[in-house]
Amino acid sequence: KNIAISIDVRNITNDPENFSVIINSLKNTYNNLDVIFLDADDNTLLERFSETRRRHPLTNSRVSLKEALKNEKALLQPLYDQADLYVDTSSLNIRELFNIIHDRCDYKSTRLSLLFQSFGYKNGVPTDTDFIFDVRCLPNPYWEKSIRNKTGLDQEVINFLNKFPQVETMFTMIRDFISKWLPAFKMENRKYLTIAIGCTGGQHRSVYLTEKLKSYFEKAYNNISVRHRDIS
Repeated sequence: KNIAISIDVRNITNDPENFSVIINSLKNTYNNLDVIFLDADDNTLLERFSETRRRHPLTNSRVSLKEALKNEKALLQPLYDQADLYVDTSSLNIRELFNIIHDRCDYKSTRLSLLFQSFGYKNGVPTDTDFIFDVRCLPNPYWEKSIRNKTGLDQEVINFLNKFPQVETMFTMIRDFISKWLPAFKMENRKYLTIAIGCTGGQHRSVYLTEKLKSYFEKAYNNISVRHRDIS
């Protein structure tokens, strides 16, 4: 049974710790309860409020939208601290958000759900992740003009990266690290784990390795998701 609860921040301005009381009460009532905290950066929130023309509940004649967002973050900190899953929605569309929530909260399976995500450091580091691996030290296909506009999904880029032993070494070490610690996370009853692979632009190396890791782990895990954040 799925239950969604919405709380109006105006009702907890005097005592933000009420969040903890509410959550603890719910966890005592329901065996499988996850707190999902959806967030976005300030610029994205300002843009969304501008597009929808909806008034933020904490704004008034003396409090601007920017100040209201700052106040809201402070009010929601107790909820953030108790969240089981944090999702930064800044760069997500509705369909992508739906898929993340669906894949990560599927109680039909008791097996650990893994999300492998590629990203580019030049576009910012994802905040909704458990592990980040930096692969910018690997040979960069960007400097090969013939494949610059392709991605790690294209065979030409795959062939390029397959030529370098250090690429395989990086894959092996990341694979072995994840394999080593997954059982420990399962013992802690974790239902989902996010592994992010980052290169400079999020187009070549990180995409290649993310796909390679997905192919390896899907042999043993049936809940594998992949997201290439910076491929348009």
